[in-house]
Amino acid sequence: MSLKDRFNHRLERSRAPSLKNWDRRPRADLSVAPSGVAVDCGWGRLLFGQTFTDPESLARALQEEHPGKRDVALYLNDPHVVLSYAPQDLFLDPSHTFRLWFERYQSCARRPKGFHIRLLNSLADAEAIQRLYIAHHMVPPGAAFVWNQRTSKVLSYWVAEDSQDGRLLGVVNGVDHAAAFQDPENGASLWALAVDPQAPYPGIGEALVRQVVEYHQARGRAFLDLSVMHDNSNAIRLYRKLGFERIPAFALKNKNAFNEPLFIGRQPEADLNPYATIIVDEARRRGIGVEVIDAEAGYFALMLGGRRILCRESLSELTSAIAMSRCDDKAITQRVLKRAGLRVPEQIRYQALDQAEAFLSRFGRVVVKPARGEQGAGISVDVRDPETLETAIAAARKVCEVVILEEFVEGEDLRIVVIDFRVVAAAIRRPAQVVGTGRHSIRDLIQARSRRRRAATGGESSIPLDAETERCVRQAGYGMKDVLPEGEALQVRKTANLHTGGTIHDVTADLDPALAEAACAAARALDIPVTGLDFLVPDVRGSDYVIIEANERPGLANHEPQPTAERFVDLLFPRTAMREGLV
Repeated sequence: MSLKDRFNHRLERSRAPSLKNWDRRPRADLSVAPSGVAVDCGWGRLLFGQTFTDPESLARALQEEHPGKRDVALYLNDPHVVLSYAPQDLFLDPSHTFRLWFERYQSCARRPKGFHIRLLNSLADAEAIQRLYIAHHMVPPGAAFVWNQRTSKVLSYWVAEDSQDGRLLGVVNGVDHAAAFQDPENGASLWALAVDPQAPYPGIGEALVRQVVEYHQARGRAFLDLSVMHDNSNAIRLYRKLGFERIPAFALKNKNAFNEPLFIGRQPEADLNPYATIIVDEARRRGIGVEVIDAEAGYFALMLGGRRILCRESLSELTSAIAMSRCDDKAITQRVLKRAGLRVPEQIRYQALDQAEAFLSRFGRVVVKPARGEQGAGISVDVRDPETLETAIAAARKVCEVVILEEFVEGEDLRIVVIDFRVVAAAIRRPAQVVGTGRHSIRDLIQARSRRRRAATGGESSIPLDAETERCVRQAGYGMKDVLPEGEALQVRKTANLHTGGTIHDVTADLDPALAEAACAAARALDIPVTGLDFLVPDVRGSDYVIIEANERPGLANHEPQPTAERFVDLLFPRTAMREGLV
């Protein structure tokens, strides 16, 4: 007996309500397509292929996808036949389906450290879930939709919460098939797993998956299915570790804008880094032509009508060579901003060791950095003694012959992005840290943290195992081979640069107007249309600050969900800008 026959037989035998009557039940997460069952998950519908009477009706139902959503038709016996009814609109999803039979599941006695898993329990949770999905470039379900499912028997939302500050670090969505349509197979599925790539704790994804498994196992379900992209090796490794096995189940999706990378094949811009990709994607969305000049270096051209602008990530031809040179040399940046009446730390150019030691003696703690350079290379922060000072100067000179010594200022590292002399985004950047497990050495923890950061940022962020990292670890009283106690957090870099493993946390809504005004004034003083200004502040809600650097090519991808790419393309092609309030 086929799965479809078993489904119909189960309905008859149980005297369950007919499918025609199911749409009268007061539940927002279940709908009935012309001849089958669809569960609304907010980001789109799950269409259960085994409940449709024929492939043509399933094809038609899938084509009824709402704008901005991403429907999935799964459990198809004959996906090629369904596809034949709408070959211009549908495509076979390049994902694998994995299944865990609960009778084979091995639970884990070890509990997570630093975070805990719980059900969604507030509208604030729903809003945080929305932000997590947007940060992962996933179709967000909508905070209101998620909150309305809190009593659903079909949909469940589980979150990972930081035990220290209550921040949500991850989310996963479970779907109970038996509750949705009296599934004769008695199954469930897992969808939309997302973990904050900047979360300091390992094992969040595994803990979320285990929670969904154990929840549906306790409800008497037989198995849990999930879908994962065929090339997502890290996720597949996790699922296999937990006992999931691949099954021959296939899915179809619509050829919409969101799914475009899955069905058009590899494009020239596929090799661009995330900082260029975010701009290219926004340009394409507006119908602006894209020409990749040098993907490895991030060069591309944007074209519309007779206008052609060459860019390297967020650096465009609209930034003059003079403005770029002012930002490139940190000593010149400091002088320009100081003359403009903006607050900057004291600074000298290194000339001799005794001069440098006198500067250190004057301030007690200093920053040593190359006059020119980027991505945190050669910078040593919080240097306190002559021996470390000499080592730091040597490290900086490897990047640039001209070395700067700067007064060390306490405060949070704040990056403010200014485009067209208006603040678009603000974020606190925090240095890389690891959290002890009580079993692994600090070196192993750093390597594991780096692997997660590389995976989350497309290889753009990792913690160097260099002399500066070793200095920071020693300053905290540890060695690289020491085992860090379980749950203890250790900062392993002093700089908050993202390329050296730092993390970034959006504070745009909290930014004090005085800081925004200072950022805009700095951009005008440097006469630069796009810049990322680095501040040190006691509090983003206060007016105290010093400006330490200006970046002529800020990473716009680091500030999502703020509309950095949108405002950048607005600057380049003003006529394509959407009027505020109409979008």
